[in-house]
Amino acid sequence: MIKLALFVRLEAKPGKADALQALLESALALANAESQTPVWFALRFGPATFGIFDAFADEVGREAHLNGSIAAALMAHADELLAEAPRIEKIEVLAAKLPA
Repeated sequence: MIKLALFVRLEAKPGKADALQALLESALALANAESQTPVWFALRFGPATFGIFDAFADEVGREAHLNGSIAAALMAHADELLAEAPRIEKIEVLAAKLPA
């Protein structure tokens, strides 16, 4: 059962939105490899504003994801792509509808 989530807001530097989008799109393969990350979305809210939403069964899965390959890839390119540090919110999931 999904109980916990993360929402990460990302703001691209001027001229870096396409590169940030490409990085997020490529992270899908990394998310698919994470057995403790059953829900993962890369989002675009506007010209330079992006987000990641992911959900987990427990804190172990959430922490594994925060210390995993997607976070490492994002932070490796943060100085180049991001206008500010990622804003990470830890969320409690109250209810969810997921595909069977």
